Amino acid sequence: MYPEETRIGSEMPRSKFIIVAVDGGAAAGKSSSARAIAERCNLMHVDSGSHYRAVTLNHTLPTGPELRAPEVTAMVSHFAAMPKVRDILLLYQRSHAQTARENGFAGMIMEGRDIGTVVFPDADFKFFLSADSATREARRAREGVQDSIAKRDKMDAGRKVAPLACADDAVRIDSSNLSLEEVIDKISAIIEGQSS
Repeated sequence: MYPEETRIGSEMPRSKFIIVAVDGGAAAGKSSSARAIAERCNLMHVDSGSHYRAVTLNHTLPTGPELRAPEVTAMVSHFAAMPKVRDILLLYQRSHAQTARENGFAGMIMEGRDIGTVVFPDADFKFFLSADSATREARRAREGVQDSIAKRDKMDAGRKVAPLACADDAVRIDSSNLSLEEVIDKISAIIEGQSS
């Protein structure tokens, strides 16, 4: 079991293993939603952003707080734009589907910026979360996190390799005026409705 991956919940027994991709910019609600959906639907949760954050820290084995440190947040987009880094992590990220199968999960939910477009373009479910800038800045402020959201979005969307983009077949959800519970319910209803 890897850091930031959880096996929780045992609802929704199904015969087909599913892969759920959740993409979006910073503070759009990806992590909170994906973790809760993993619990509700017995999916292994993988935060692909933590992989890039770990690479940003380089020669240390990171802990949760270190991964979210301001200096890592400020630099992670630079490392995420490096083609060699992305190539190595792409294989690692794809390998998590087999890990989830071997550990008895009903599927896997992976969050990031290129999951539905690059990592798992054939995912069973794709979602793209967005929110207006003011809402996202307020969320970060409530978390006590310093994050230049507009700058990171610009870098992530403008990089040459695997830019932040909404897959053509993804369900777009604007979370600006939705509670976390409403986002979770919306996504879970789609998954449950098509997986039962």
